[in-house]
Amino acid sequence: MFGTWRSLVAHTLGVRGVGGSNPPVPIIFFTMNDIKKQDSAEDLLARSLALAGLVQYQAGAVVSRTIINRKTGTVTVFAFDQGQELSEHTAPFDAMAVILDGRAEVAIAGRSQAVRSGEMIIMPAHKPHALRAASRFKMLLIMIRT
Repeated sequence: MFGTWRSLVAHTLGVRGVGGSNPPVPIIFFTMNDIKKQDSAEDLLARSLALAGLVQYQAGAVVSRTIINRKTGTVTVFAFDQGQELSEHTAPFDAMAVILDGRAEVAIAGRSQAVRSGEMIIMPAHKPHALRAASRFKMLLIMIRT
């Protein structure tokens, strides 16, 4: 099932777009995995898991799955198909992206860099940043609210 949703980042943190009078983050397309009862976020606790296996690639989509969602922060796994992106925006908190598979192009304050499987990058609070799938990639996004 495909749906039009605001990015999880924007929805969870109230992130705003960059420029003008802070327009909302543009809408992106993503699909949610069918989550069975045994695969709910609560059922993932105290289990050894392969992070990259928690989301699957889907053509032309960004797939996300929230692992932890607390008022103190979130942990989410994403799968970006090649060419998909999270447009430039700012967030009120630091966010750490750990690339689990593939390669992402991450731009922070106008400076772009490649981040590959096994690498991480911290996107500082209040700095404009964007992500683009140069090739398809999976990432673990950790945001801690302070």
